[in-house]
Amino acid sequence: MFTGIVEELGELVGRDERPDAARLAMRGPLACSDARPGDSIAVNGVCLTVVDVEGEVFTADVIGETLRRSSLGPARIGDRLNLERAATLSHRLGGHLVQGHVDGTGTVRSRTAACNAAPWELVWIEMPAGLARYVVEKGSIAVDGVSLTVIEVGSEEFSVGLIPTTRELTTLGLRRPGELVNLEVDVIAKYVERLASGYLDRLDLRNFDA
Repeated sequence: MFTGIVEELGELVGRDERPDAARLAMRGPLACSDARPGDSIAVNGVCLTVVDVEGEVFTADVIGETLRRSSLGPARIGDRLNLERAATLSHRLGGHLVQGHVDGTGTVRSRTAACNAAPWELVWIEMPAGLARYVVEKGSIAVDGVSLTVIEVGSEEFSVGLIPTTRELTTLGLRRPGELVNLEVDVIAKYVERLASGYLDRLDLRNFDA
């Protein structure tokens, strides 16, 4: 479990392609400072299991399903990466509950200054139509593993605000229109939908005619 508060901007330094998988090597001094094989580290919002640690570099295996559903598929050596170690029970929950299970990728549509004097940017992101029902105004969403508050929601897009700190310390400061970002919607919304659908299926909607 993670909080969506990026601890470090790391770098992809190695990529070994394997049958329907890849082993990635990532540099992150802070992430590696106490990492051990078997630990979980969120990489651009994707929960990965540490295979090995050598100095400031850790490796992780990424299966084909994850490569196809996240921006780690097209990631290249030299790309910057958001890194966050798994939260502990004594950790402050500065963002929101993030599982590191990416629901899909979105595309940065536009980014503009909020106004001439404002220090923050307004960013619109296109999302898969199937995710739109889980995204609500003023709700939480993880973009590249960064916990953000939704400002507005359309049928297949939403907007967020990026303050200078977020732009400077995460990959979101580097993303340009047309680039992919990983999206994880609030898991609570998915569980509520699942539980409610079973109940609604048993209702006789004819008793609720207007």
